[in-house]
Amino acid sequence: MLYSLLQLIFSIFFKLFFRAEIYGRENMPKDGAVILAANHMSNWDPPFVATFLHRPVSYMAKIELFKNPIFGRAITACHAFPVKRGAADRGAIKAAMQVLKEGRCLGLFPEGTRSRTGKLGKAEAGVGLIAAMSKAPIVPAAIIGTDKIFAGGEHFPKLKVIYGEPMKFEGDHKDKEALEAFSQSIMDKIAAMKAEYQD
Repeated sequence: MLYSLLQLIFSIFFKLFFRAEIYGRENMPKDGAVILAANHMSNWDPPFVATFLHRPVSYMAKIELFKNPIFGRAITACHAFPVKRGAADRGAIKAAMQVLKEGRCLGLFPEGTRSRTGKLGKAEAGVGLIAAMSKAPIVPAAIIGTDKIFAGGEHFPKLKVIYGEPMKFEGDHKDKEALEAFSQSIMDKIAAMKAEYQD
């Protein structure tokens, strides 16, 4: 219930104040396991990329966010689960796999952290590993404009999100080079979509 309420509030907020434009929403499968992989520039990215989809998105969130009892309960109610950054967190990987096993949508940021410059970072291999182990398709998403929110004098920039056609890893999940290459191919697709839709 909280997720649906916040989704409604955010949809009005992003449309009204940021003139949000959404493209390629039809590329998100209506059901079944799927990974939503987006570039990451701002704390606004998780709600923005999920708000306009017809199905809930479960995000990995840094474990520190769950230490606040009120905020921690809120994001847990919105299907988030904790991850320890900078370490191989087997519990988070297991939780991510469970989300996909249940046929839900898992939200990931392949760069692993926010870009401070607005430029795309290098993808970590983790997104490729989860895709390979789960056999779930990945929908790449390009976010434009969130790095300018309340920054540089441009408080209410136009925002865009573009959902690309699903991608799937077909190789061996034990092939580290193949996983890294696939993870980077997701970022390459996001970069191409950003370039196409950038004003």
